Amino acid sequence: MLVRMSEMKRNVWLLSGCQALMNSGNSLLIATSALVGFQLSPDKSLATLPLALQYFTSMLTTIPASFLMKAIGRRGGFVVGTLFGLAGAGLAATGIVVGNFVYFCLAAALIGAFNGFGMYYRFAAADTATPDYKSRAISFVVAGGVVAAVVGPNLANWTRDWLSGIEFAGSYLSLLGIYGLSLVTLLFVRIPAPTVAQAHAHGRPLAVVARQPAFIVALAAGALGYGVMALVMTATPLAMHQHAHAFADTAFVIEWHLIGMFAPSFFTGHLIRRFGTLNVMLAGVAFSIGSVAMGLAGTAVAHFWVALTLLGVGWNFLFVGATALLTETYTETEKAKTEALNNFAVFTAITLSNLSAGALQHHFGWRTVNVGVLPLIAVILGALLWLRARRAAAAAVSPAE
Repeated sequence: MLVRMSEMKRNVWLLSGCQALMNSGNSLLIATSALVGFQLSPDKSLATLPLALQYFTSMLTTIPASFLMKAIGRRGGFVVGTLFGLAGAGLAATGIVVGNFVYFCLAAALIGAFNGFGMYYRFAAADTATPDYKSRAISFVVAGGVVAAVVGPNLANWTRDWLSGIEFAGSYLSLLGIYGLSLVTLLFVRIPAPTVAQAHAHGRPLAVVARQPAFIVALAAGALGYGVMALVMTATPLAMHQHAHAFADTAFVIEWHLIGMFAPSFFTGHLIRRFGTLNVMLAGVAFSIGSVAMGLAGTAVAHFWVALTLLGVGWNFLFVGATALLTETYTETEKAKTEALNNFAVFTAITLSNLSAGALQHHFGWRTVNVGVLPLIAVILGALLWLRARRAAAAAVSPAE
C-alpha cells in the first residue's frame, strides 16, 4: 500500500508539472494573443479570433482525445497532444515574423488541440487516486497553474523583444522550450494502459449518465463557470489597452488572475472534504459576483487587479468542485464518453466566450462585458441550489425508509 501511495502521489505531482507547463503557455497566450491579433488583423474586432480558434480546436479535440486515450492510454494521448503544441508554437512565431494573421490563427488552433488533450491531466490523476484522495489529487493537478501564473505573463514580458523590431515573436519561440519540457516530464508518468476489456467496454448509455442531476449540475457549473471566466479574462487586455494602461500592468493583472485561479487549489480539495462540494461551488459563485461588482466599480489598474483575482478564485472553486462532482456520476467503463461530453461542453462555452469577448469589448465596452456574464452566474447559482435542495430532500426521506 505504501508503494501504491508513493506511486500515486508521484503521478499526481508529475501531472501537476505538466499542467503547470501547459498553463504557462496558456497564460502567455492570454496576455499576448489579443494584442498580437490586434496588430496582425485587418479587422480589429477580430483581435480575439486566434484565442477563440484555440478554444474551438480544443473543443473539437476533446472527444477524439478521450477515445484515443481509452485505446492507447493516458500517457500516449498526452504525448500526441504535446506534439501539436510544439508545431503550434513554431508556426505562431513564424506568423508574427512574416506578419501573417492566418498563420497565427492556425498556430493558435494547433495549440488548442494540445490543450484539448491536456484538459485530461486532472482526470488522469483521479484515475490512479484512492477515493479519499481523489478530490485532493484533482486539486493538486489544477494547482500546477500557480507556476503558470508567475511564469506565463512574465515570460511574455521578458521575451517580447527577443527578436528586434518584431514584438512578441520571441514569446512564442519560448513556448518551444516549455512544450519540450512537458514532453520530457511525460516520460516519467506511470499510468497503467487500459486492458482489452476496458478499451472495448461501454457501460450505460451516455444519455442515462447525462440525465443524472449531479451530472447536469457539474456540466452546467463547469462549462458556464469557465465561460464566464474566459469572457472577462479575454476582454481584459483589450480593455486595459483601451484605458491606456501599460502592457506591464496588463501582465501584472493577468498574473494575479492566474494566481487566483490556481493558488486556492492547494486547499480546495480539503475544503470540499470538510464543507462539501456544493458549498464550495456556491462560494465560487459569490466570488464571481464580487468580481463583477469590482469590474463595474472603475477602470483603474487596482479595479482590474481585484476583479480578475476574485474572478480567478471563483473559477477555481467552481471548476475543481464541478470536476469532483462529475467523477461521482460514472463508472470506469463510462469514463471516456462522460469526460468527453463534459470537456466538449466546457470548450464550447469557452469558444463562444472568446468569440464574443473581442466584439463586446470593441463595440460596447468593459461595463457591458461585466453585465453580460451575470445571467450565466445566475444559472449556475440556480443549478447548485436545485441540487442541494434535492439532496436535502432525499436525506430527509431516507431515514424514514
